[in-house]
Amino acid sequence: MPRSYDVVIVGAGPNGLSAAIAFGRAGLSTLVVEASDTPGGGARTKELMFGGMLHDICSTNHPLGVTSPWFRALELDAVGLEWAHSPAALAHVLGDGRVALLHQSLDATAELLGADGPSYRRLMEPFVEEFDTLQRMVLAPLRFPRDPGLMARFGIEALRSLTGLSKSWFDGDEAPALLAGIAAHAMVPLDRLATASFGIILAAAGHAAGWPVARGGSQAITNALLTRLDEVGGEIIVGQRVGSLDELPAARAYVLDVTPRQLLAIAGDRLPARDRDRFAKFRYGPGVFKIDWALNGPVPWRDPRCALAATVHLSGTIDDVAAAEQAVHDGHLAERPFVLFGQPSVCDPSRVPPGMHVAWAYCHVPHGSGVDATQAIEDQVERAAPGFRDVVTARLTTNAHELERYNANYVGGDINGGYADARQLLFRPVPRLDPYATGAPNIFLCSSSTPPGGGVHGMCGYWAAKSVLSKVFDRAAPPLAGELLTSAA
Repeated sequence: MPRSYDVVIVGAGPNGLSAAIAFGRAGLSTLVVEASDTPGGGARTKELMFGGMLHDICSTNHPLGVTSPWFRALELDAVGLEWAHSPAALAHVLGDGRVALLHQSLDATAELLGADGPSYRRLMEPFVEEFDTLQRMVLAPLRFPRDPGLMARFGIEALRSLTGLSKSWFDGDEAPALLAGIAAHAMVPLDRLATASFGIILAAAGHAAGWPVARGGSQAITNALLTRLDEVGGEIIVGQRVGSLDELPAARAYVLDVTPRQLLAIAGDRLPARDRDRFAKFRYGPGVFKIDWALNGPVPWRDPRCALAATVHLSGTIDDVAAAEQAVHDGHLAERPFVLFGQPSVCDPSRVPPGMHVAWAYCHVPHGSGVDATQAIEDQVERAAPGFRDVVTARLTTNAHELERYNANYVGGDINGGYADARQLLFRPVPRLDPYATGAPNIFLCSSSTPPGGGVHGMCGYWAAKSVLSKVFDRAAPPLAGELLTSAA
């Protein structure tokens, strides 16, 4: 191993690996150091309970992964990554048993939303038709938009609260419920500004490209990134937790795939006092409580259309979702929490032996809570799928404390890399022109605590690498998907 590198990266999650590949493609020597025994961060897959049954540890459905401009530029499909699509992208179960379906087809979705279908189509159509352009602007730090008109149209709706958006666009309850369940992924009360942005962008992604899973598990995304890293000569060390930058080889730049709390622990003595104080004020969001199940048969859904979707929201009306999310921010678990249910084996049977299924679910809990939400989650599942517990062969529960022990970036069980209200969504981790800089000239952040935020898309890592390449090495970043064609034209 060389005594020094151009770049040393701490953390081998999707963002750390994405940054490392960008550096390698720019001709820089790069080392990635990972605390866990396996790389991947939120994109890992393991046999948790029985041999031959593959469970995703955190992320499963990847609406922004399949469309990611950096992942597409890397052509991960050419090195083994396959996306598996369920017939419907998403199902949302209303409290009275009705089901709203998000199909990849915008027209098919609108037709199922009754009287609100035309309004839903008018709201979503411009963002679906121009999704590639839109996501290039959204999955990026704040900058002058490449399409000001489209961004302005998005901003007018996206900066509203989800509840406000729904009241102005819809008269029924199915369309608002569908968007509320999607927006709840942000783990922010739905009456807060900018919560509509999550509902719109993730729904538009579903129409543009679906909500697929990686065939064989989310580890397949990590494996494809590792292949690309190896191709550019990048090195990786696992099982080595970094407590200080002094423990690392010499490098011209250090890039950390960590949240501000770990940044201060690892590199705080190298940051100016003013920057340390600003990072110390970074806010974290609610945690999650997760259950993984091994099932001896399919989920017995009351409405069989739920079996069409790998992702099911068990959450009721928009008022039910809003109340459940507000309860978490008030410091307690709702009696009927927002439950995100995943059944990846409905479209990816490679994860299980014949006749078996894997499923998982989580609900949001107060930050750092050790509450056991098993009964609350399974009660929600039973309401939509009577007899569900009868097909459960085994379960494994993980509370917010255990999630943080598994991955230090999940502070208090927060899997989004920090609270995503309007202020911290637009100016994360702290307000500055370069959100990846830390105040020290050779130390940068590339985690989901930086723009564009949580999700397995690698864009935080890409933009951080672009910043480092420009500031430290005076080099251009590798192009995103489509940029070579655009520049050639």
